[in-house]
Amino acid sequence: QVHVAESGGGLVQAGGSLRLSCAASEHTGTIYSMGWFRLAPRKEREFVSAISWDGADTYYADSVKGRFTISRANAKNTVYLQMISLKPDDTAVYCCAVASPDGPALTNSNVGSGNLFDYWGQGAHVTVVS
Repeated sequence: QVHVAESGGGLVQAGGSLRLSCAASEHTGTIYSMGWFRLAPRKEREFVSAISWDGADTYYADSVKGRFTISRANAKNTVYLQMISLKPDDTAVYCCAVASPDGPALTNSNVGSGNLFDYWGQGAHVTVVS
């Protein structure tokens, strides 16, 4: 079982920045690919960003490219999402997700599918006001 916990959400003015953190804890020592999705009121869940288990590959939704940066602590199941130039449209609950180690590798074509991710956090609230 993998426990996932996010932190770092909050309220910020448009144009501001926030950094989200996610820690996934488990006992086998497996390092997972991880990602971020967001859920906004009256919208479907949206892929935001993901990073491969070794940090070599990163993926972004078009809506956040150039503004958000995903990174991870070396050889740890801890990932960060640095968000700059935030917009009111970025307001959402941001959920961290952990990919199955037995599933396919992340690619540009499949990374947006929530089906690759087995474990989810409760989410961090991000509110951007104009």
